[in-house]
Amino acid sequence: MVLDFDDEGARKIDRTYATADMVGQRERTLELLDPRPGERVLDIGSGPGYLAATLAERVGRSGTVCAVDPSPAMNALAERKAVGLPQLTVELGDALALPFPDGGFDAAVATQVYEYVADMPAALAELRRVLRPGGRALILDTEWDSFVWHVADRALQARVIAAWEEHLAHPRLPRVLDGLLRQAGFAVTGAHVVPLLNIGYGPDTFAAHTEGTVAAFVAGRQGLTADEVAAWRADLAARAAAGEGFFSLNRYVFLAERG
Repeated sequence: MVLDFDDEGARKIDRTYATADMVGQRERTLELLDPRPGERVLDIGSGPGYLAATLAERVGRSGTVCAVDPSPAMNALAERKAVGLPQLTVELGDALALPFPDGGFDAAVATQVYEYVADMPAALAELRRVLRPGGRALILDTEWDSFVWHVADRALQARVIAAWEEHLAHPRLPRVLDGLLRQAGFAVTGAHVVPLLNIGYGPDTFAAHTEGTVAAFVAGRQGLTADEVAAWRADLAARAAAGEGFFSLNRYVFLAERG
């Protein structure tokens, strides 16, 4: 069950993506993709548009960036960030049916997207189709077994994480992504890890924002009651108050070229 984003849900994600943790992730993404002036770049699952806007700045007026997302609410936020960037366009679409011609892009990014797509061979075939021969792809997804929060009640924490994984098609996609890319006709050129780490996390950390999103989703799943979800959040708050707050999550980046 994929998360649905109404206007308020999209705004919450927008605030999460503005945290220093996500700024750092975007900086690393840009460093690895290395977009160049004049290039044509596609951002698949562009969300609130932070990455797409920065890509547009990198390719300049001589380049183009196309941001595509299936959520009208997310696209509305991305369109606001596109103001003053005529090289950036925002379109409605999804990873299995990209509304672009064959070979139209020099590079493409998909960050935290494919873990939600059930048919990965079809998604990677679409990615390959829209890239020119030799075009570059950067895929970033999460290994959800790396999802660590310091709590006293570890059994309850395990149930929360199991319930949270219901919103994902592939909670452990990075483990098989190398092989999937090769089968799809890509040459894998690099793999990297981007850790998110919050110690004694405060209100503007990725951990704090994610806690609320997780709590809202898991109540009523895996037999979790509202009281149990509240107890999980109280456990996290108690750890933070004691100076023991700890959160860590690993993103994995794969770089590939179309053969």
